[in-house]
Amino acid sequence: MQIIEINTSAHAQAVDITRQVAQVVEGSGVDEGWCEVFVPHTTAAVTVNEAADPDVMADVMAALERLAPWKGPYRHSEGNSAAHLKSILTGATARLPVRDGRLALGAWQGIFFMEFDGPRQRRVLVDVR
Repeated sequence: MQIIEINTSAHAQAVDITRQVAQVVEGSGVDEGWCEVFVPHTTAAVTVNEAADPDVMADVMAALERLAPWKGPYRHSEGNSAAHLKSILTGATARLPVRDGRLALGAWQGIFFMEFDGPRQRRVLVDVR
């Protein structure tokens, strides 16, 4: 298992980590199998979506903010309930196929670390089998 360190720079942002995950896969020696990407944080997530047009992820982040606005009638005393909700909606894990020693992503797909309570120093765990 490899750890990717991420330093986010905004309160909420989508960080393309495709290149870093691909490097882990290529260095794993696994020819055919699966790559698991896991985010061990309750106010962040991982997702796979379009990486060609940055407006797509900007739209996703804006939609998530409309679904779970930062200011809301939440009971959690830390004041980051919206980040927890967005993490649940997005998910902590992505499972990706590995073929011929490389990630088998679609033509437009990328892997995104989703920050919902930053900026922070974060970790992503990547396991290839």
